[in-house]
Amino acid sequence: MKTNIASGVLTALIYAQIALCFAGAATVLLRADVQPQHVASETETPSASAGVRL
Repeated sequence: MKTNIASGVLTALIYAQIALCFAGAATVLLRADVQPQHVASETETPSASAGVRL
């Protein structure tokens, strides 16, 4: 009886680990898609009259 309970607990832990792996991979992939657009929208190009001193 105890082995069945332990087996069920370990199986649940394995499924939880798999779910967390998929969630982590999805987070990385979603951030990889959003990051270049976000960085590109915040960068500023310097203008010629930006007060460059030589």
